[in-house]
Amino acid sequence: MAQTLYDKLMAAHVVREEATTALIYIDRQLIHEVTSPQAFEGLEIAGRKPWRLEASLAVPDHNVPTTDRASGVGGIEDPISKLQIETLDKNCEEFGINEIQMNDIRQGIVHVVGPEQGATLPGMSIVCGDSHTSTHGALGALAFGIGTSEVEHVLATGCLWQSKSKNLKIEVNGELNEFVSAKDVALYIIGQIGTAGGTGYAIEFMGETIRDLSIEGRMTLCNMAIEAGARVGIIAVDDKTLDYVKGRPLAPSGSEWDKAIKYWNTLHSDADAYFDKVINFNAKDINSQVTWGTSPEMVIGIDGIVPDPDKEADPVKSESIKNALNYIHLKANTPINTVNIDKIFIGSCTNSRIEDLRVAASVVKDKHIADNIKLALVVPGSGLIKKQAEDEGLDKIFTDAGFEWREAGCSMCLAMNADKLEPGERCASTSNRNFEGRQGQGSFTHLVSPAIAASSAIAGHFSEVK
Repeated sequence: MAQTLYDKLMAAHVVREEATTALIYIDRQLIHEVTSPQAFEGLEIAGRKPWRLEASLAVPDHNVPTTDRASGVGGIEDPISKLQIETLDKNCEEFGINEIQMNDIRQGIVHVVGPEQGATLPGMSIVCGDSHTSTHGALGALAFGIGTSEVEHVLATGCLWQSKSKNLKIEVNGELNEFVSAKDVALYIIGQIGTAGGTGYAIEFMGETIRDLSIEGRMTLCNMAIEAGARVGIIAVDDKTLDYVKGRPLAPSGSEWDKAIKYWNTLHSDADAYFDKVINFNAKDINSQVTWGTSPEMVIGIDGIVPDPDKEADPVKSESIKNALNYIHLKANTPINTVNIDKIFIGSCTNSRIEDLRVAASVVKDKHIADNIKLALVVPGSGLIKKQAEDEGLDKIFTDAGFEWREAGCSMCLAMNADKLEPGERCASTSNRNFEGRQGQGSFTHLVSPAIAASSAIAGHFSEVK
């Protein structure tokens, strides 16, 4: 019987099936410092050991400082951040888990490091105590976030009970306009289907627009699948996938590589596979996007107008718009490209890869940030990306333009480290969430692509690339 890619990946990992759930084998668990302490403590209390040590890879990312790290973990000022990273180091050493520590050049955001190291491979089942694990589906993997108790369960057993999702095909065709990126595609889709549009589904992204994306762009798109309500976002394996994986430290080589690609080339939906729902989009309808509210679905084009709750017929939606505008201090009917910004953040597991940095650097080259911009940060997704960018001279382009060039980490994506917004500050951010207080209590987050973040830094307000 014809199968979707999601169905194939699920079937390949089933250990035992029940009426509505299945016990599936987990090939790879990625671990960071925030959701793992209780899991390791649970193992210790129960006297258990990890089932398969080589299945896990740990890296601190949420709490790491992005400024001077010369003093190592001991130099972290915030006591909670320091404790969490010290605890991860201790647990990994005690249990024998492979960890890339804070001052290792390979350190970075877990969802950047996994693919970069070849820990993410096509056909794998991958979990992490982080919702944006969906990122790894860009390589044809079954990847999803789990909770802390599940982190412990996977460490102890190598398996996890899962309910099967329905299949949603989102197809995008046509050529994207210049400076319109995967981030814009993701935000546009979420704006059209809503943050609950993918609930209960595994989303497979298809179409010529998706095939034209780089692997980095595909990771951005799958990263945002969770913001559309889906637990899983996946893209079929093709030559780009194989080229990206080949030669990475943990990727197979020699005869094992030959065996692997034979299987990996089957990782696509069959031509006549059944999808429970199909949605089609035209790339030409997608322009650069900016969120105006407190949810990723509250988004408009860069030339758009902030919605008016009085013009919304649905009373629930009207109230939602009103509440969002009250929080984010915007007035209805305001052109979004007239709104001034205080800070710029280019980074996060969504947009911190070398492709993102190259695009942003091309926009700010030989220019300077506007006088009203208090701070503009560029935070690479890993130490290796940072080095590559420096080898290409991107760091100098950014610093000459008035940006700060930082060490790798989650940084200002979330208010869990030293990089936070102050109350009342407005930020153009390449991250993935704009909930109330996401980047700092009382702060205002607007999600954009790297190109728009860079262009807006130069203009001092939301702006198309000029």
